[in-house]
Amino acid sequence: MLKLKKLVKTYATGDQALKSIELEVPEGQVLALIGPSGAGKSTLIRCINRLVEPTSGEVWLGDTELTKLNSSGLRRARREMGMIFQEYALVERLTVMENVLSGRLGYVGFWRSLTRRFPQSDVDEAFRLLDRVGLLAMADKRADELSGGQRQRVGICRALIQNPKLLLVDEPTASLDPKTSRQIMRLICELCAERGLAAIINIHDVALAQMFVQRVVGLRFGAVEFDGPPEALVPDVLTTIYGEEDWEATIKKDDEEVAQ
Repeated sequence: MLKLKKLVKTYATGDQALKSIELEVPEGQVLALIGPSGAGKSTLIRCINRLVEPTSGEVWLGDTELTKLNSSGLRRARREMGMIFQEYALVERLTVMENVLSGRLGYVGFWRSLTRRFPQSDVDEAFRLLDRVGLLAMADKRADELSGGQRQRVGICRALIQNPKLLLVDEPTASLDPKTSRQIMRLICELCAERGLAAIINIHDVALAQMFVQRVVGLRFGAVEFDGPPEALVPDVLTTIYGEEDWEATIKKDDEEVAQ
């Protein structure tokens, strides 16, 4: 469903953030992208929807080569790629409902988007999504009244109301406590399973990735160092990706925290 072919990103400074990445993500698969800071995880996600322009290579979503689209074609293609951000990217002064409906701006005309007049079907779907994530009672609250976990749930709803084929998720748990982090990861994976969605989740917490996803890709210095099932992330593999550390003790500690 998603294919990356020899994807390269080199910045003007000469730094190579991505080195000939080859990756395929089939429909319905949830993939965790792990690696140290600076490994290229966020750059990879942003090259897919061209928030960052790749230097070379190809990005295919289904039969569409995203890297060759002009601006209008890219706007249409981005409807099929829901983005969930680490810092939520909500409009603080707007209500929860208004923030969710902003995910439909790519589908409504200019005047409707300007006046925020959405079709009733969009409003009904927003209510369904908010009910699914446990925020129905907060539809009229302003975004700045919400906790971090609640804001992330609003961001999930905003991405899903686009009716995307692919979710791109950038560090969804970085600002959350351990319990809320597990709830958000569980929710994302459940929603992907319910909708048959593929997802790429950039995440720093290795144990959390192992707990929920079907596949893990490890980046180091812009190259793929590991691609396989979560159970194959043995200490030697983690050392290759991140460097020396007592990984058995770290993972054991995280397992014990989950059990509490």
